[in-house]
Amino acid sequence: MIRESKFKVEKNILIPIILFAIISVITIYSTRSLLPEEFQNLYLKQFLWYVLGFAIAYTMMTVGNKFLYNNAYIFYLVGVFLLVLVLFLGKDINNARCWFVIPYVGSFQPSEFMKIFLIITLSRMINDFNEEKNNNDTMEEFKFLLKVLVVVGIPSILTFIEPDTGAVLIYFIITIVMLFVGGFKSRWFIITLSLLALLGGTFIVIYFFNQDLFIKIFGTSFFYRMDRILNWSNSSGLQLTNGLTAIGSAGMLGHGFNKTPIYFPEMQTDFIFAVFASNFGFIGAMLLLGLIVYFDINIIGLANKSSNDNDKLTVGGIIAVLLFQQVHNISMTIGLLPIMGITLPFISYGGSSLLSYMILIGMLFNISNENLRFKN
Repeated sequence: MIRESKFKVEKNILIPIILFAIISVITIYSTRSLLPEEFQNLYLKQFLWYVLGFAIAYTMMTVGNKFLYNNAYIFYLVGVFLLVLVLFLGKDINNARCWFVIPYVGSFQPSEFMKIFLIITLSRMINDFNEEKNNNDTMEEFKFLLKVLVVVGIPSILTFIEPDTGAVLIYFIITIVMLFVGGFKSRWFIITLSLLALLGGTFIVIYFFNQDLFIKIFGTSFFYRMDRILNWSNSSGLQLTNGLTAIGSAGMLGHGFNKTPIYFPEMQTDFIFAVFASNFGFIGAMLLLGLIVYFDINIIGLANKSSNDNDKLTVGGIIAVLLFQQVHNISMTIGLLPIMGITLPFISYGGSSLLSYMILIGMLFNISNENLRFKN
């Protein structure tokens, strides 16, 4: 008698992940001839990270999401502790202290895992609040949103100090999307967007009309970050110029596998899409974009099928992370958005980022299993 497996893996999510793994490894391999010798084995490391990532996803399925929700605040405190620790013990790389360096293994970036901890924590907080709240109590909602602001604000400040502006943006995107999924009144989103517009406008006015005052208030480091963001469209740096040259010269079919025509900084991470597009051309790039869209649609479909509010909130947080990073990474690669060190999920090289995504995939598989159990 054949025993039925305990787990049912969502094939519409698993198959794209396997294809992403293949695309990632061969694209990173295509950078090796243009990178220094110590970086020429990154494709092998990425393959090993994927093997470990699939093992972690399976482990997440055995643990279950309920365990994560029940221990959400512990995970949150661990994440904050790591963000504090990295400021003192982390290694400076490219003028940022975002990583712990583990000998013979590689680097570990706490902010990548803080995204997961925030999703779990906010899911628990919002779900608990919705179960207990009085629907007509505006003050109750306001007090809860202040708590959310504190919970998100602490890791945001610590991550901003590193500095990692891209991760901070992702924290706030996660929060806004999860609050929206949680059913909060539209007035709060209008107020929030208005305040953000006011603060952003104030920053820009001071930046353009009194830069000395801006530096006194916000410091030199933040001034240079604002300068990079606000002047990105006028930038002609090596990274963007050569990345666009690689893409533009590829034509319909590209230069061919392992024939990346020109070097540009961070080609294995931030600008991996430019490497892929230069190798496989416009048609290859469109196929990759189609695969990404197919993958995202199937994730969103999990939320529509779920009867568990915690799971719906979690899917909202996960799609917020993936969609924002996908859109921003590809857009900055082709010069539509500022370059902010945001990688392309599942494609860019990186152990911390890939393992964090595979944890999220394990959580999605759990949600898929929960949907099947409820349906049956």
